[in-house]
Amino acid sequence: MVKLSPLAHQTNAHADSIWSVAWTGTLPGGGGDLLLTGSVDENVKSWRASGDGLEMVHSYTGHTLGVVALAVSANGLVASSALDSFIRVWDVETHETKCVIESPPAENWELAFQPVEDPQHIAVAGGTSGAVKLFSINDGGGALLATMSLPAPSADKPKHGRFVQSVAYSGDGRRVACGAMDGTVAVFDTGSGKLLHTLEGHAMPVRSLAFSVDSKTLFTACDDGHIHMYDVEHRSLMEALPGHRSWVLGVAASPSGNALVSCSSDSTVKLWDLGQRSCVQTMTDQSDAVWGVCFKPDGSRVASVSDDKSISLYDFV
Repeated sequence: MVKLSPLAHQTNAHADSIWSVAWTGTLPGGGGDLLLTGSVDENVKSWRASGDGLEMVHSYTGHTLGVVALAVSANGLVASSALDSFIRVWDVETHETKCVIESPPAENWELAFQPVEDPQHIAVAGGTSGAVKLFSINDGGGALLATMSLPAPSADKPKHGRFVQSVAYSGDGRRVACGAMDGTVAVFDTGSGKLLHTLEGHAMPVRSLAFSVDSKTLFTACDDGHIHMYDVEHRSLMEALPGHRSWVLGVAASPSGNALVSCSSDSTVKLWDLGQRSCVQTMTDQSDAVWGVCFKPDGSRVASVSDDKSISLYDFV
């Protein structure tokens, strides 16, 4: 049986709502192992667990509007996407900016680094562009390498429904998936940039996506209150997981492959046993919408962030 145990709860971690969270792994030199949080207050902060709380290590500034998404790479890079239409990439250890990418208004949302030791690009959920865009992060960054567009909507569906909010890379690097406001989930081949297929089942915004550790299953979080499990190879819906009482805002798969965590505007974090395909625990530590949830890369802990400006930290066993 999988289980979450409360470890720390940091109140007033930011001056405003916290919308994004990510966790760096331990780096070769012994650094890293930092929790990153991004807020409407325009800042990204790094933290280390300290006793029954969290100790802030650094505050990254540069954005002029709220931070909506974070991503981390295996080699210690952090990327932040904000409402100011900029994506900033920096080194988590030196705090030096690697590149700054400017996008057209409302065309930068969730992010995902190329899943290799030394990533050369980042995938960006392209919002109103109706596409996932791959940008180079080398030589100052910003070069557009590829655009992977959703198919045009049918005549009876509004065009704005193809607003791409979420993106995820499969661990093997072969596929990129994205989710849109109208419930469309699309899977692309990263080598060719071609659309492989769309996955049916949602009709409301898909705000978060996560691949399983073996890259065979895609988990989607939707405003319909459900999490879907899709077999990526066979394009089939394996399971619909109900339980949240409102929008599902985030989803993350455990590195061990046996569990899933989700968060919602119902102010809860849920733990799902993938063997049972059922919710086994509901955490209620936070008092407002929980916008983001993630596993530590070694799978030992889970963190969540909320509109109530708090960070909750859990042991996972």
